[in-house]
Amino acid sequence: MEVPRLGKPADAASVDDAFHVFDTTLRDGAQREGINLTVADKVAIARHLDSFGVGFIEGGWPGANPRDTEFFARAPREITFRHAQLVAFGATRRPGTQAATDLQVKALVDSGAPVVCLVAKAHDRHVELALRTTLEENLEMVRDTVSFLREQGRRVFVDCEHFFDGYRANPAYAKSVVRTASKAGADVVVLCDTNGGMLPAQIQAVVSTVIADTGARLGIHAQDDTGCAVANTLAAVDAGATHVQCTANGYGERVGNANLFPVVAALELKYGKSVLPEGALAEMTRISHAIAEVVNLTPSTHQPYVGVSAFAHKAGLHASAIKVDPDLYQHIAPEQVGNTMRMLVSDMAGRASIELKSKELGVELGGDRALIGRVVQRVKERELAGYTYEAADASFELLLRAEAEGRPRRYLRIESWRAITEDRPDGTHANETTVKLWAKGERIVATADGNGPVNALDRALRRALEGPYPELAKMELVDYTVRILAGEHTTESRTRVLISTADSTSAWTTVGVADNIITASLQALQDAYSYGLLRAGIEPEPEPAH
Repeated sequence: MEVPRLGKPADAASVDDAFHVFDTTLRDGAQREGINLTVADKVAIARHLDSFGVGFIEGGWPGANPRDTEFFARAPREITFRHAQLVAFGATRRPGTQAATDLQVKALVDSGAPVVCLVAKAHDRHVELALRTTLEENLEMVRDTVSFLREQGRRVFVDCEHFFDGYRANPAYAKSVVRTASKAGADVVVLCDTNGGMLPAQIQAVVSTVIADTGARLGIHAQDDTGCAVANTLAAVDAGATHVQCTANGYGERVGNANLFPVVAALELKYGKSVLPEGALAEMTRISHAIAEVVNLTPSTHQPYVGVSAFAHKAGLHASAIKVDPDLYQHIAPEQVGNTMRMLVSDMAGRASIELKSKELGVELGGDRALIGRVVQRVKERELAGYTYEAADASFELLLRAEAEGRPRRYLRIESWRAITEDRPDGTHANETTVKLWAKGERIVATADGNGPVNALDRALRRALEGPYPELAKMELVDYTVRILAGEHTTESRTRVLISTADSTSAWTTVGVADNIITASLQALQDAYSYGLLRAGIEPEPEPAH
């Protein structure tokens, strides 16, 4: 019976065989500590990777565990591949057997994947100590397994495990593994820096030599233990490798693998190689963040190209130059990779930073130098007191509008508040907060319980404001962080609170600073409500007559 073939692209012409982008997030990336992918997770990630346009997606090791076996069974029903081909990972046959009768090799065929990536030993000590066989038998294992899979109609790539360490110990044998795999029919032989200890110049020298001595088509698989995986991958390309193995966001065992996104961006934007479908590069930031959501890891804010800080500018000197020409402090236009430029407002801000940030927020300052100067001075004073506006755009916009409009946008006025925390003899706790405030000309008193004093405060405020401002029901607090700022004595230090609030369309962050956590939280909550009401188009209260 013919085994169904998985992952054949709907548009075969979309896969350029001259250069391969091979993703191993679902196999090698899943070995990262803290990542535990379900089959549904793997399906979701595979869809993202295919939409991004990688040429090959290594789905896992069918037959090695039930999850990977199920993934290969579900893939043909749940994924329509438009760009990628699905790859099954496995090992060469066991010593002293035949590939045709090896059960794990049979599982690779039964997976239906059109491409198989075999791991083979290329380090003589690993052959003798880990496989417990002879160097000659290891070469026969490579030859037999590759030949058998080719006879079954499968395309074969061979990962030479520990290649660079093996090359250092016994270059002749390491190269013999490459020759054997290539002559047996492997389309690509991948040199693996399994321990991640190589440096770019070393990679380039070895890859150049191996290509010259074997004539094989080579690929590169780099771990990031020296922090050089991306550089090592590009060094291999410089030396002639035409197949790069990477993982989304650099996920992988220990410190990770070569990060797919900076590698692809470098190939497209720095090398001028068309390795993705047209327009796909502009989806890179979205794809990176979407995969991070699936694996339940917060996206790295400082990741090259796709991090939210990748094109963020803080220093006033930078802002002055960017105002003239953004390219003066950016190596690419962020829109090329689906990212955006951000101006950070802090005590380093100058007039240019404020002008650029105001345009970003849609607040017109009209080039008013006096107004801009007041905003700059206000920010510097507030940051000296402990506020941080680079992390709280919503609070900054409220400050900016207050200066531009000549008064704060006031939706409520707190008269007083009281928080009670009670420790009971049975070990339970009670938290109750009462607030007295004015909103829309009405004095309101509300009390609420919570699982902490700040939660009780939030509930009391919402209870008080649900009548005047029903729009607040659509907003929820989604993150809350506290930092104790340096003071003369630890218990006398000031407290900074950052609160993130969200509605159905977006999220925003506000800041409060005070001598105690509840007052700081109250400031941040007031800003959060005010900004949310501003976004909802609600007009603030008029200033009371005096």
